[in-house]
Amino acid sequence: MDGLAQLLDNRMLMAAFAAWALAQLSKAVIYFIVYREWKFERLWGSGGMPSSHAATVCALTVSAGFGYGLASPAFALSFILATVVLHDARGVRLETGKQAQMMNAMSELLKKTYKGELPDMELKELVGHTPLQVLIGGLMGATVGVFIH
Repeated sequence: MDGLAQLLDNRMLMAAFAAWALAQLSKAVIYFIVYREWKFERLWGSGGMPSSHAATVCALTVSAGFGYGLASPAFALSFILATVVLHDARGVRLETGKQAQMMNAMSELLKKTYKGELPDMELKELVGHTPLQVLIGGLMGATVGVFIH
């Protein structure tokens, strides 16, 4: 039981988890408002507004800064991690989503014109984030990090 108490007392971990949960809940609510459709997948899925990746790593970084100082190894590690994750969410993963959209469109066209058998699968298109989604997620996470401390 001591291990669980230590985990729950870890402010960096709690800030990161709380920011992730808030971002995912926000993502589901925003999706419902925009599309008038409830999708449970939005509670844990990637992509969309706001970026839970950005929220998580920014909460972790801000919490590390408050808890251990800007010169600490915890802050340095979380800052580098945040930089990589933010770049990846906005860049690589956004492009992956665009490629999935194109491949899904090509697949639909092939299904209409090709008489042979084609696999019936669709690539996930919502995997990355726009710069605005990353910004909002980052601000959300930083706010949670400040609030936890």
